[in-house]
Amino acid sequence: MSDAATDVVASFGGLSGDQLNWKPSEKGWSIAQCLEHIILTNHEFYPEFEKLASGTRKNSFWENYSPLTGWGGRFFIKAVTEDSKKAKAPSNRIVPPSEVPADIVRQFVEHIAEVNQKVEACAAADREKTVFTSPFLAVFTYKLDDAFTVLVEHTKRHIRQAKRVMASAGFSA
Repeated sequence: MSDAATDVVASFGGLSGDQLNWKPSEKGWSIAQCLEHIILTNHEFYPEFEKLASGTRKNSFWENYSPLTGWGGRFFIKAVTEDSKKAKAPSNRIVPPSEVPADIVRQFVEHIAEVNQKVEACAAADREKTVFTSPFLAVFTYKLDDAFTVLVEHTKRHIRQAKRVMASAGFSA
């Protein structure tokens, strides 16, 4: 995901705090909110990644026998790759505040480095047999490999959204 950090710095690194927090509409998100949302969402996966890295994580009964696992992974991957479908954040925990600190680009870059470390620490885990329950919708389960794909695609989705904000009428470059 270090490509995401490079892209964010190249695209938004020279913007002011006002530009980063500018919203195209009352209900639309700013560039800063898009980046903050990625950070908040990824943090929801940290407890499971840390258990995996320490070797203490075991699939629950539901994770071992859920008939939804393959479908759940495909559903979430499709949901985060299709920009045309606007989706409400599944939890208030990942809705960014309306005003985000002006150093959000730096925070994002540091966060992506942290995510990469957490993912690398899980390298020994079986990506097919390790099954996660969604931190947002407990009925959904998906394989670790799908969880990694969702993180990457979700990040790309909101970077594209942030770029659309910058291209919006009314944005002052």
